Amino acid sequence: MAEARGYDDLIMEHIRNARGYRVLEAPTHQANGVNPLCGDEMTVYAQISGNRVDALTYQCSCCGVSMASASMMSEYVQGKSLAQLQTSVASFSAALLAHAEPPDAGTDSMRHALLKTVRDLPSRTPCAALPWAILAAALDGRTETVSVQV
Repeated sequence: MAEARGYDDLIMEHIRNARGYRVLEAPTHQANGVNPLCGDEMTVYAQISGNRVDALTYQCSCCGVSMASASMMSEYVQGKSLAQLQTSVASFSAALLAHAEPPDAGTDSMRHALLKTVRDLPSRTPCAALPWAILAAALDGRTETVSVQV
């Protein structure tokens, strides 16, 4: 059934039960982004202590793929160091935009599901990549509104 609708079961689970969907009180970092083609608007909030992410949340008016991507991202970044994130967020964003081959699902089901979605449905690439681009802007302290161009 997942193949018929085009979305992996993990994507559907994060659409139905989004994690991190809330405004974070007193964030240390935040950034905004839009996807004009789909109408997505999103703000990502991060609480960073020392060199680690203590909390990451988001608020959006967005499609299911953006919601699932942001939900997965909020789980992925918990407890990671800024150095780890700067490398992994940039490489994962590039992989999404390039429609890279998904890694073995056993090693990273989140990345596999998002990469498979953009390979199977290329028009959803900006939707999946938007939260990650906003996170990169927030971590870099950029204040301009982020948009993903494919």
